[in-house]
Amino acid sequence: MAIDQEAGVRELQKVGGVAGLVAAGTVVVGLGMFATLLTDYTTGDPTTAESVAFLADNEAAIFVWNAITLIVFSIVLVPFALALFERLKPGSPVLTTTATIFAFIWAGLLMASGMILNVASGTIVDLHGTDASQAEMLWLGVDTVANGMSGGMEIVGSVWVLLASLAALRAGGTPRALAYLGIVMAATGLATVIPALELVGAVFGLGLIVWFAWYGTLMIREPLAATAPSIIADGSAASG
Repeated sequence: MAIDQEAGVRELQKVGGVAGLVAAGTVVVGLGMFATLLTDYTTGDPTTAESVAFLADNEAAIFVWNAITLIVFSIVLVPFALALFERLKPGSPVLTTTATIFAFIWAGLLMASGMILNVASGTIVDLHGTDASQAEMLWLGVDTVANGMSGGMEIVGSVWVLLASLAALRAGGTPRALAYLGIVMAATGLATVIPALELVGAVFGLGLIVWFAWYGTLMIREPLAATAPSIIADGSAASG
């Protein structure tokens, strides 16, 4: 039984590690598209009419961007969060459990936001050709809702990273520099609740690349670094 459990934990860590690397990759691709293909849309302060016109001209690119940065990211976030939970829970079960709940909430919000944006974009583009004013009104509502769910304020994701990082400091088995990186990232993400500091959230996004990639590599190379104590304890209890 203990051997089967150990194999399961190792497999989860490796799956979570791959998920972490994929998550880092989605952020890289998203930021790359943000700074190149979508620069006319993402820079400055375009009017609603300009945003809808850009969406109509670049529907495919925006669809792919939403799919990668929101939907794919939210999918791989779940196995990564489960692997991180398994890794940290022996040393800090309450913090780790609470953090994981926020991770699942975040994944749900991001997936819902991505689906709303991609479903609505087709309707908006169709309306743009027949009734531009209605298209603009629909876009204004959809963008407001989706932005609130997916990152206008980086609260849910930041709380997850913060709690997981605090749990990592207590649990051990994880580089302290990685935990401190998470705390700094979370602080910048939480700062986005202040409108004047919204741009500080970019630090959170950039930090996610390093954070996910670092944890992903750690999970693949050292799959039982933090989970071994719980497995040993379970095995001892069974034998006793």
